[in-house]
Amino acid sequence: MPPQDGEGTGTNNNAAAAAGYAESSDSQQRAGTSSGGGGGSTGNASNASTRRTILGPLRSCLRHSCGCDYDPTTEHLDYDYTYDETKRGSKPQPMPRMRGRGEYYLDSFNGEPWGCSFGTGEENGIWMNSGDQAGTIMAALVWLLMLYSAATVTLLTITNGIHPLLGMIYCTLVALSLSSHAKTSLTDPGSVPRTAVPQETQRRDHTQHSMCGQCQTFKPPQSHHCRICNRCVSRMDHHCPWMNNCVGAANLKHFVLFLVYTWTCSAYALAVFGWNYFFCGDEECTFHVIVVHLVRVMTILCVGAFLFTSSMLMNVTYGIMTGIGTIDRLKKKATNTMSQSDEEPIPLKDVFGIAGYHTWPLPVDPVFDNYDVVMGHSTPQRLSREHQLMERRRPELTPDLVAAPTMEMPQCVNDFLPV
Repeated sequence: MPPQDGEGTGTNNNAAAAAGYAESSDSQQRAGTSSGGGGGSTGNASNASTRRTILGPLRSCLRHSCGCDYDPTTEHLDYDYTYDETKRGSKPQPMPRMRGRGEYYLDSFNGEPWGCSFGTGEENGIWMNSGDQAGTIMAALVWLLMLYSAATVTLLTITNGIHPLLGMIYCTLVALSLSSHAKTSLTDPGSVPRTAVPQETQRRDHTQHSMCGQCQTFKPPQSHHCRICNRCVSRMDHHCPWMNNCVGAANLKHFVLFLVYTWTCSAYALAVFGWNYFFCGDEECTFHVIVVHLVRVMTILCVGAFLFTSSMLMNVTYGIMTGIGTIDRLKKKATNTMSQSDEEPIPLKDVFGIAGYHTWPLPVDPVFDNYDVVMGHSTPQRLSREHQLMERRRPELTPDLVAAPTMEMPQCVNDFLPV
């Protein structure tokens, strides 16, 4: 059953796994508080009630102030697909709480491959583009230059050229920038699986759907086929050689964070060097004779990085505000059809997720409000699991659907398409 209006879906398996069983935990806590004898049991129950009375509104206030639109302890799907009854005394797993209209849930099923192979195929467990040698060199060069700048600032700190606090701040920014770069490079940008099918709204509003001639699968709107990654990518913006990966719906947040932190590193270093050169005349501001040459090279790199990241930030901001990616914008300009664009701006929750504002500056995977809407497609397996749970039936793991070797789509996929 596809999501209802106002409902959200997500596939952040780690968040779902960490959430645990809300109802089971509550029952265990209730059993623990009532197992004691006499006054001790009453005291424990009273303390627990007091904690809920005090911490409940406080937790709700903090969640609201930090932008947490869902509580993973109570509003997830609450069904463990790895539950083993033989290890639980043959006790069947309780069925999940039925969600109401407008509530969120996390599909805790993990359908990703568990292999340790590297690549961009569906059978690879670790996403890594290893087919582009130039992209690999450029991505490694980013790390080399960032580590060079961190080493230069560290030497300035050791030689008393700058205050240690300034060096610590810069190295922290470098660490965040490199973490965002690694997440962008090693995160699936939103590749379209072979079993992808249109959403319910797409099937209802359109009688014809695009199909990728390379992948021979359904092609969601605003998706493009990358010849380097050899995959269709949902809401693909462009293939970035500095990331050695595509920038799509699933890793756009990490790419934006990398640009922001790199821009901040460049501006911060130029500000520190400019203050030392123009406004500080004391002998304490004189750099060591060897470090001076490193600083000169770093200044040139910072100027280039500042200009490049400023341009890319404006490009990405324009894409988010207009909903038109870089590839689509170039195509529309080539055909002079920019005035005919009907794309909607991309909501920030479809970039940074709904897990709260405190997660926005961190290079962690976002939890999307509606995963199918963000990716532009659904899968028969997910729809089948949701349909079974809504009917209060034990979900049966549906086997993976293998793409047909012919030009025609598999019959099981055609069943989800309009007649």
